[in-house]
Amino acid sequence: MYLLTLGLNHTTAPLAVRERVSFPGDGLHEAIADMRHELRELVTESAILSTCNRTEIYCATREPAQTPPVLTDWLSSRQGLASGQLNSHMYVLPDGEAVRHAFRVAAGLDSMVIGEPQILGQMKEAVRVAQSAGALGMHLHQLFQRSFAVAKEVRTTTEIGAHSVSMAAAAVRLARRIFEDLRETNVLFVGAGEMIELTATHFAAQHPRSIVIANRTLDRGEKLAQRFNADTIRLAELPDALERFDIVVSCTASTLPIIGLGMVERATKARRRRPIFMVDLAVPRDIEQEVARLDDVFLYTVDDLGKQVQAGAENRRAAVAQAEAIIETRVDSFMQWLSTRQVVPVIRQLHARGEALKAAELERARRMLARGDDPDAVLEALAHGLTSKFLHGPTTLLQRGHEERETIARFIDHLLPDRDAPSTDAPSSGPTGQQ
Repeated sequence: MYLLTLGLNHTTAPLAVRERVSFPGDGLHEAIADMRHELRELVTESAILSTCNRTEIYCATREPAQTPPVLTDWLSSRQGLASGQLNSHMYVLPDGEAVRHAFRVAAGLDSMVIGEPQILGQMKEAVRVAQSAGALGMHLHQLFQRSFAVAKEVRTTTEIGAHSVSMAAAAVRLARRIFEDLRETNVLFVGAGEMIELTATHFAAQHPRSIVIANRTLDRGEKLAQRFNADTIRLAELPDALERFDIVVSCTASTLPIIGLGMVERATKARRRRPIFMVDLAVPRDIEQEVARLDDVFLYTVDDLGKQVQAGAENRRAAVAQAEAIIETRVDSFMQWLSTRQVVPVIRQLHARGEALKAAELERARRMLARGDDPDAVLEALAHGLTSKFLHGPTTLLQRGHEERETIARFIDHLLPDRDAPSTDAPSSGPTGQQ
């Protein structure tokens, strides 16, 4: 069994490409179910991590060489893209590289904002979805559990998150460039997910004049609104309400824009040149990109915010180096575990053959005893039979393997214990108890 990660992220693909391959909302569960069905002969375990900054497929596969093009074709077809359209943006990471990548992602080292904690929750959600779809097996389960453990170790033993600037904090900082006093602003949050909750927390700390949550269902929006003493509206009310807000932050799971150019144009006319600061944290985007061309509208996407949070890289370098060292150690440990899992079937087969040989010789010895043969002769025959069968394979190899005879001889030296080597009467538990 082989591990493989295939995907694209903010360093390999622009937002316009990332939003084409993302799996928002319930689309993730459906995609995993489809992949399990379409690629069942090749992919035995799978999980998809889809965020605003990345779409990655983690899988266990039987044929590592054949899997990447098949996965890329599946992803392109699933998302309605032409064959080969994603090739220049994709990365393919086999085995140890896949393990290292998973650990780095979980620890926040591969994020647009180094050390940000949101990715860990997103990764856990991806695992939950894969588990519920029946796509998670022993190999990926172990990979993700160790990824979470590495992330915890990195965050508790390094200062990787101490200097990170979140997207939410960057949004507040940019808003201050437009409005002298955020206490005089009216803020609208579209959506009620984790990212909106985080951003609302940062803006609420600035004590704006009002906060409103717009969501498809009022129930979920009201739960979030209670935290910030905010009001709620339905998404259907947005076209008529937009002109009231100075700051608009949107992050929903919609597959199509929910704030269009016409809606914003009407709002800006009603505002009479008062600026609107807009942040689109969704992938695919919630706000039509043409909105950025309007006068008095300041629109920022996740990529724009990413550029704002690169400051402080110098302060993070020492923590990153320490985190990378931890990850390398944990990668070696995981690869050793994986290697042991791969030889377990061989060990079990070896034990089964040994048990079969023992059973055959014991049966022959019992028949000899039953017909009255001398017990010493029976024991001698039993020992001779076992020894002959055990030595048959190594003897044949030595006789046939002319070029490899020296290597085989060294192997046999390790295989056969010395006469004076200590022995034990305790039965072996075999490999099945090893995990």
